[in-house]
Amino acid sequence: MSAINKFIQDFGWPRIIIGLFLLALFIAAPIFGVRVDTSINDVIVRFGMNSIMVLSMVPMIQSGCGLNFGIPVGLIAGMLGAVISLEFNLTGVAGIAAAFLVGIFFAAIFGFLYGLLLNRVKGDEMIIATYVGYSFVFLMNIMWTILPFRNPASVQGFKGEGLRTTISVKEYWIHVLSDFGKIEVNKYLTIPTGMLLLFAVVAIFVWLFFRTKTGTAITAVGSNPEYAKASGISIDKMRVISVMLSTMIASVGMVVYEQSFGFIQMYNSPLAFAFPSVAAVLLGGASVNKATIPNVIIGTFLFQGILTMTPSVVNSAINIDISEVIRIIVTNGLIVYALTRGKAGKEK
Repeated sequence: MSAINKFIQDFGWPRIIIGLFLLALFIAAPIFGVRVDTSINDVIVRFGMNSIMVLSMVPMIQSGCGLNFGIPVGLIAGMLGAVISLEFNLTGVAGIAAAFLVGIFFAAIFGFLYGLLLNRVKGDEMIIATYVGYSFVFLMNIMWTILPFRNPASVQGFKGEGLRTTISVKEYWIHVLSDFGKIEVNKYLTIPTGMLLLFAVVAIFVWLFFRTKTGTAITAVGSNPEYAKASGISIDKMRVISVMLSTMIASVGMVVYEQSFGFIQMYNSPLAFAFPSVAAVLLGGASVNKATIPNVIIGTFLFQGILTMTPSVVNSAINIDISEVIRIIVTNGLIVYALTRGKAGKEK
């Protein structure tokens, strides 16, 4: 009995309940005519598309900057890398590599400035980050219309200026990662090996980084700032490094999402990724000041599994679409739970 209690305490009731609910959806799927292999395929694809964006939460949480509601800053860098790649008509591996490199370059710059700002508002990082995310998206909405892009596939057709709301990458680097080493189990289930491998590579990089001297210093800043300061660690510098790293990982995640989705979604689209990414890492067991790779993996799988399975199973069962209601309940409910738990932990 003690082993069961320890498992419940370590894993947490929210994850157990969501996990059981997801399992119940998989069991119920065949009853209502939903193919299980198709559902598994969709969950795996969604995991690969979103996992790196969720992973980008880890550095900022570890440094004490809290949940990165300003993730649109990094996502916009990835979008910028993608459209510049298309502007030079780069295709295949070269095209997506250019999108990664350019995105990371701009993400480093944006992240540096973002980190300097967060250092000036210590204690209110998550609130300010939300405003930063919204403000930067709306600033870039203006820039997308005036930057001198000329690729006919990217710009508005009627005037030849300003980027389209949705830009297709079909002729450039669609599914370059997804199709790399893909495993076709059957015609309904295909494992996107390339996306999963890239997530593994980035996750291992993050894991190794936090075992370096700098990574250890960042963790120390997040867990005990006074001790870190007494040890001679520059708190502001470590926080800036963590924000830059988080922003650069987010830019990579955005390009991965785009190559799988097949389109670059412009303008307000980055705002749609902030709360789901935060909710996923919290669902995995992270708190406002501690996050690990397992938190990212578990949370992304459960969160994307719920969002994937609920519409198909529930719609087939009752012919009423309540998937959006469940998504809102899961996302916001888990954020509230994690924030209150984090606050309680600090009070103790």
